[in-house]
Amino acid sequence: MRISNPPKALIALVGLVCLTVLMALNSIEEATGTGLIGSILGYAIGNGIAARQGQPVDPIFGRKPDGE
Repeated sequence: MRISNPPKALIALVGLVCLTVLMALNSIEEATGTGLIGSILGYAIGNGIAARQGQPVDPIFGRKPDGE
C-alpha cells in the first residue's frame, strides 16, 4: 500500500487526532465525536463527491507500483 494523495491523507489524520483529543478532554460528546470520526473514515475509504459526478478521483491509498 502506498499513499497516493498525501494532502488528503494529512487532512484526514489531523481531523482524527483533533477529534480524539476533544473526546478525551470531554469537550465534545462521545456520540458526536464517534459520528464525526466515522464520517472522516468513510470519506477516506470512499471516493468522495467527485465520484458521484463521474469525475476521476485520486484515492488516499493506492496499490504499490510493480517492483516495489
